[in-house]
Amino acid sequence: MTANALDLVVRNARVATASDTFDCDIGIRNGRVALLGEGLPAGTREIDAAGRTVTPGGVDAHCHLDQPMEGPVKMADDFLTGTRSAACGGTTTVIPFAAQMKGQSLEAAVVDYHGRAEGKACIDYAFHLIVSDPTPQVLATELPRLISQGYTSFKVYMTYDDLKLDDGQILDVLDVARTHGALAMVHAENADCIEWLTKRLEAAGRTAPRWHAHARPMLVEREATHRAIALSELVDVPILIVHVSGREAIEQIRWARAHGLSVFAETCPQYLFLTAEDLGIDDSYQGARCVCSPPPRDKANQEIIWDGLGDGLFTVFSSDHAPFRYDDPQGKKPGGEEVPFRHIPNGIPGLETRLPLLYSEGVLGGRITLQKFVELTATNPAKAYGLHPRKGTIAVGSDADLVVWDERALAIDNRRLHHAVDYTPYEGMQLKAWPGLTLSRGEVVWDGTSFTGQAGRGKFLPCGTPSLLPKRT
Repeated sequence: MTANALDLVVRNARVATASDTFDCDIGIRNGRVALLGEGLPAGTREIDAAGRTVTPGGVDAHCHLDQPMEGPVKMADDFLTGTRSAACGGTTTVIPFAAQMKGQSLEAAVVDYHGRAEGKACIDYAFHLIVSDPTPQVLATELPRLISQGYTSFKVYMTYDDLKLDDGQILDVLDVARTHGALAMVHAENADCIEWLTKRLEAAGRTAPRWHAHARPMLVEREATHRAIALSELVDVPILIVHVSGREAIEQIRWARAHGLSVFAETCPQYLFLTAEDLGIDDSYQGARCVCSPPPRDKANQEIIWDGLGDGLFTVFSSDHAPFRYDDPQGKKPGGEEVPFRHIPNGIPGLETRLPLLYSEGVLGGRITLQKFVELTATNPAKAYGLHPRKGTIAVGSDADLVVWDERALAIDNRRLHHAVDYTPYEGMQLKAWPGLTLSRGEVVWDGTSFTGQAGRGKFLPCGTPSLLPKRT
């Protein structure tokens, strides 16, 4: 084999990027795209895409894997099962969260999270930070140092007792983001309103899973979104509002954009494919499977989310994969008990189903273009978090992360998924496509039938400056 020989050629591909669609062969060398063109020379290996659509490997920029939890609760997916599941659904890069616990050093949280990932991750990964205890040491030393080392995005919470910050603390963290060139993500829900509503529901004996949605109506997301926008305006720094669920928060973001503010938004599959009724229409505990925050809304809000995906309101489409087994004393039944909604671990699985759901119902359903699909699921998240053009596109020099799509009818069946969760909230949904092949840096990690990757093959990726930040002169 000559020095310039191609390791792999993907023939007859219908390549889709965020801006174009074109027919070509893809030549891969040393894990990167080396050539794009027709009639490329033979490779050591060849794959015939036979005119099928080939998109960049997905970048899931919001997922939770093996995140430390307060006992007895434990996430079902570690970096092995989570990244395996991602690869089988067409995702080749994940960005989960190194979460600081109150009283813990932020740098210690990062060291711990690296230990959880090393030797297990099957695909490439970066880390966001979760800042829950912004002490003077964290703000002045640890956070700036971590940003310089490639942890250029972090999340702050306006709810959850063990994570939430008050407005002054959020302002301090946003100021660090502005000074040191990082992107702040905000979980926007008003904690005090949620607590007040929860106590009233509990007093009335309304503690079944379905009441979770009543404790978190759209107005608590709307108010917190408005406040987050005001805080970012005061500091003069862009923010990204994560997992936006419906109309009222969207109206706040549209208002901010109309006033020239740099406010970006993310949404997730649960707000397109689930409704509040999935939390239950009676007091059955089955609805615990779909308890997440913000909760799914109604059918009308699903349409508003689709509109936002199509018209550019949303920058990123992520899974917010937060995996807890349903029938498990470490999962949705803490200690083996059916608990009041306040105590149900929040989150649903979705790493593997994110891309097939959006490709089937969005692209093949005629709701979004193929280019918009690539933009939302790969290119924009890679750009937003400083991984582009290495990730998120098909271009000479980019990592050879590819998905070859099989367009066929199938139903989602949890028995065929590759996470460690005992259910999927999308069970039985009819799809029109699934990845036929997933390539990570030029190696097949999903062959359409089986996972073919290896634990520990994934590489940690330090992130550059997020593209959503203003250019410095």
